Amino acid sequence: MNGRAPTADRAPAPEHVDVLIDGMTCTACAARIEKKLNRVEGVTAHVNYATERAAIDFDPALVDADRLLDTVRSLGYEATLPTTADERRSAASRPDPADLAEAAARRRLIGTAALTLPVVLLSMVPPLQFDNWQWLALTLAAPVATWGAYPFHRAAWKNLRQGAATMDTLVSVGVLAAFGWSLRALFLGDAGMPGMRMGFHLVVEPGAEDHLYLEVATAVTLFLLLGRTAELRARRRAGAAVRALAELGAREATVVGPDGVERSVPIERLAVGDRFVVRPGERVATDGRVVEGAAAVDVSMMTGESVPVEVTAGDRVVGGTVATGGRLVVEATRVGGDTQLARVTRLVEAAQTGRAPVQRLADRIAAVFVPVVLLLAAATFGFWLSNTGDPTFAGTAAVAVLIIACPCALGLATPTALLVGTGRGAQLGILIRGPEVLESTRRVDTIVLDKTGTVTTGRMHLVEVVPADGVDVATALRRAGSLEAASEHPIARAIVEAAAAAGPLAPVDGFVATAGVGVEGVVEGTLVTIGRPTGHATLPPALAEACSAAAAAGRTVVVASWDDAPRAVLVVADRVRPSSRQAIAGLRALGLHPILLTGDAAPAAHHVAASVGIEQGDVVAGMLPADKLAHIEALQASGRVVAMVGDGVNDAAALARADLGIAMGGGTDVAMEASDLTLVRADLGDAVDAVRLCRRTLRTITGNLFWAFAYNVAALPIAASGWLNPMIAGLAMAFSSVFVVTNSLRLRRFDRVRPSAEPVDA
Repeated sequence: MNGRAPTADRAPAPEHVDVLIDGMTCTACAARIEKKLNRVEGVTAHVNYATERAAIDFDPALVDADRLLDTVRSLGYEATLPTTADERRSAASRPDPADLAEAAARRRLIGTAALTLPVVLLSMVPPLQFDNWQWLALTLAAPVATWGAYPFHRAAWKNLRQGAATMDTLVSVGVLAAFGWSLRALFLGDAGMPGMRMGFHLVVEPGAEDHLYLEVATAVTLFLLLGRTAELRARRRAGAAVRALAELGAREATVVGPDGVERSVPIERLAVGDRFVVRPGERVATDGRVVEGAAAVDVSMMTGESVPVEVTAGDRVVGGTVATGGRLVVEATRVGGDTQLARVTRLVEAAQTGRAPVQRLADRIAAVFVPVVLLLAAATFGFWLSNTGDPTFAGTAAVAVLIIACPCALGLATPTALLVGTGRGAQLGILIRGPEVLESTRRVDTIVLDKTGTVTTGRMHLVEVVPADGVDVATALRRAGSLEAASEHPIARAIVEAAAAAGPLAPVDGFVATAGVGVEGVVEGTLVTIGRPTGHATLPPALAEACSAAAAAGRTVVVASWDDAPRAVLVVADRVRPSSRQAIAGLRALGLHPILLTGDAAPAAHHVAASVGIEQGDVVAGMLPADKLAHIEALQASGRVVAMVGDGVNDAAALARADLGIAMGGGTDVAMEASDLTLVRADLGDAVDAVRLCRRTLRTITGNLFWAFAYNVAALPIAASGWLNPMIAGLAMAFSSVFVVTNSLRLRRFDRVRPSAEPVDA
C-alpha cells in the first residue's frame, strides 16, 4: 500500500439533451409529458409545445437517453433525438415531415369544408330545406364528425387511456355530444319526419326537443381544424429563420494542401489550421482568418447587415457567410460545433426551448383548466335540466361550455411570441440566452459600459501627424510607416495602416526593436528612430505643445526622429464606434442611466465619455476586473438594477454578476459565455435594439396572455348561461388561437435603429 487515502468516485456531470416530440396537440399534452419526465429520478425537463421539444438535464448515472425516449413514448407520443448536420443533409432530398403534416392537415380541412358548407346552409336557411333534407345533412355531417374530427377524437382517446383530459377532450366530447344529440332526435324523436323545418339562432332555444345540431358538430370541427392548420403554419413560419440558420453551413471545403494543390473535402474533415479557398458566390466553410486575397462578404445571415463587408488578409470571417466578389484563402480557426454559426444555433434553440417566468401562470392554469371545465359543463347541464326540465337546452349549453373553454390561446401565448422574438433576434445578430432574460430587460434602470472594444473599436488609429518646422507631413508619415512596418505593436499597426493608405512604403535596413524604448532603422538612406517622448523639454515648442494636448485628451504619442533631432509627433488613439453616441442616446430614451467603467486612464476615459454624451460624473477609470465587479455590486446594493456591456476577459466577472449581461460578439469567448445577450455585430447600437426587442417580446407575451385569459373568463359565463350557440363558440375559440399566433408574428417586422455616423477619434 502507498498510504494514499482512496478517493471517492466522482459523480458524473449532468448531461443535457433535446428531444423532439411528435403528436402533441395542445399545451396540456406538453404539461403531461413534462410531469412524467420529471418523475424520473435524476431528470429535470421542460417541454415546449410551440417548438415541439423537450429540454432535459439528466444524471447519466441514473438514467440514459433511451429511457427518456421510452418515457415519452409510453404516453403515446413519438420521441426522437435531433438529427446531426450529416443526417439533415442526407435527408435533404426527402420531404420534410412537418411539411407532410401540414399538407395532411390542409387536405383534411378542405374535405371538411366541402362537407360542412351544405350542412350549415341547409340547417340555417329554411327556404333551402326540402322534404327529408335532414337525412342529407346527416349523410354529409357523419364524415365530418368522425373523419374530420378524428385528430381530436384520437388525442382524446389516447389521453383517456392515460387517465388524463386535455383540450382535445373538450373538443371531442363537444362534437360527439352535438352529433349524438342529433342522432337521438332523428331516430328516436320527430326530427326525422318529412317536412321538418329548422332555423338558426345565435342563442339556445329552450323547448326545441327535436332541434338538430348537425351544423354545430360540423362547423365546430371546421373552425377548430382551421385554427389548428393556421397555428401549424404560423408556428412553422415562426421557426423558419432559426431552421434556415442551422442549415446555412457549407457542405464541402476546397482545401489547399502543402503542395499548393486544391482538393475538395467534406466539411466534417476540415481541421483547425487547414487553409481553404473561397471563390465568388461560395460560402465560407468555417470560421477563420484571411491569409490571402480580398473580397466582399455578405454577412447578412449572421448580423442582418445588408451591405457586404470588405475583408483582406488578417481579417476574420465567419462560416456560412457568402463571398460576393474576390477570391480568398482562409485559415480555419474553429470547426464543427465550435463555430459561431453552431453556437448561434445552440443559443437560439436553448432560448426557445426554455420557459419565461411570465409563462408559469399560464402553465398552472392549463394544468387544471380541463378538469374544471368538464365539471363546469356537467354543472351547467344539471342546473338547466333541473330548472327548465329541457334536456335539449341543458345539453346545448353544456356543449357550448366545452367548446368555448378550450384554452389553446392561453397555451400558445408565450411559446409563439418567444419563438418569433428569439428567431428575429438571431436574424439581426442579437442572441438571447434564455427566456428569463426578457424579464431582466424590463427591470434594468442602469447600464454600465466598458470602454475599450465596447464604446470604442478597440483598435488604434492615427489621429494626426504634427511635423517640426521644415518637415512636411507626407515625408514624416512615409518614414514612420516604413519603419513601423516591421513591428507588430498595435500603435505601429495604426501608423502603418495610415501610411500605406497615403502611398507606397519604403524599404528598411537594419531594423532594431528595443523593448520599452522604441524602434530604429535606415529609411531612404537616413537613420530613423521612433519612441515615446522622454521629456517635452527636448522637443521643439510645436511638438511639445502637441504632446501636451494629446496627453490631456488621453491619447498616445510617439516621436519620430532623424538627423539627430525630433522631426514629428504622431498621435494615435482608439476610435469611438460610429454608433456609440446615438446608442447612448437610445439607451437614455429607454430609461437606462449610462455609466462608463474602464481600466484605462482618466483622461482617455473622460475624453471618450464627452464624445458620446456620458456625464463626466458617470465615468469611473483605472478599474481592475475585481474593481469592476465590486462597482456592479455597489450599484446593486444601492437599489439599482444593473445591465453591463463588455467584451473582454476582464469584463467576465462583472457581466456574470450584473442583472443583465450583454457581450459584444467581437470579444472573448469568456465574456460571451458569462452574458445573457450577445451582439454578433460588436456594435453598441445593437444593445439598444436588443433591449427594445426583449421588451417588445415581453409585451407581446403579456398582451397574448391577457387576451387569451380574458377571453376564457368572459366567454365561459355566457356559454353556461345558455346565451351562446355552440357553433359560434367554436368559431370564437378558433379565432382566439389564430389571433394570438398572428399577434406574435408581428414581431417578425421588428427592425433595428440604424445609426448613420462616422467614427470619432477618442
